[in-house]
Amino acid sequence: MSATKPRSVRFDPSVTKRLISYVAAHPGLSAGSTTNRFVDEGLRMEEHPGVFFRTGASGRRPVLVGGPDVWEVIRSVHSARSAEPELGSEEIIQLVAQTSGIPERMIRIAVGYWAAFPDEIEVQITSAQASANEAFIRHEREHQLFAA
Repeated sequence: MSATKPRSVRFDPSVTKRLISYVAAHPGLSAGSTTNRFVDEGLRMEEHPGVFFRTGASGRRPVLVGGPDVWEVIRSVHSARSAEPELGSEEIIQLVAQTSGIPERMIRIAVGYWAAFPDEIEVQITSAQASANEAFIRHEREHQLFAA
């Protein structure tokens, strides 16, 4: 990994004030790391209209405007591809749209984002599956505890 190169950036006073407040409200973040994250996310949103970023239980992740997380759409595309390997890409998009209710346009946005950042999205899919597996195991243990 290469070292980052320092940059001199001047912010309007109101932006600086909001940045300082944001960092103060989020322990563990620095002004530099926060600025880097927001610039990166802003550039990604510019490159992939229809994607924005949200913080939640699973961390910061790309989300479709008015829709689900990008990883959820891509997981559905993977599932459709596995279930129907003979279908072409347009047919897969149509199938996912029909079964999920997500408009084809949004599926294409998610696929475009995934194509640019596949490792990031695949990690999110793997993490979500691991969490689901752990929840299932806990549920089964609870059920066994109360079974007659």
